[in-house]
Amino acid sequence: MAHPPALGRPVRCAVITVSDTRTVESDLSGQIIQTLLGEAGHRVSDYRIVPDEPGEIRPLCQSLAAQADAIILSGGTGIAPRDTTYDAIAALLEKTLPGFGEIFRQLSFQQIGSRAVASRAVAGVYQSTLLFSLPGSSKAVTLAMEALILPELPHLVSLLQG
Repeated sequence: MAHPPALGRPVRCAVITVSDTRTVESDLSGQIIQTLLGEAGHRVSDYRIVPDEPGEIRPLCQSLAAQADAIILSGGTGIAPRDTTYDAIAALLEKTLPGFGEIFRQLSFQQIGSRAVASRAVAGVYQSTLLFSLPGSSKAVTLAMEALILPELPHLVSLLQG
């Protein structure tokens, strides 16, 4: 059962799509994240598409952390040579939420089978800001948002804000 909303305000979220090919028009996963956040009463304060380059992902997260309660990234979490989001994000995290990746892969396994082992979805905290790094597929994004992120987002933010 989800915790009741713990904040007296919407959660301020930044959405980042990591892709070498997607555009605003073709970024279904980014659109899904923004729509679901809005429907849940949260606010998207920033939305960007960046190439799968740690040298661009990491500084963007660092700058957005100053203005967002949570940053949700999609894309670049696999093991292909250009999948570097995990590496960029893992280096930033001061605390990890191992249960996020574990449960996400378990839920993914129920949907896609053994291919779930290739996901390096991760979540944690950087400078009192939540970071969630999701695969780029729209089904994976929807699963993570509906089953894990939206039910816990206000509670997790309230914990960080003490």
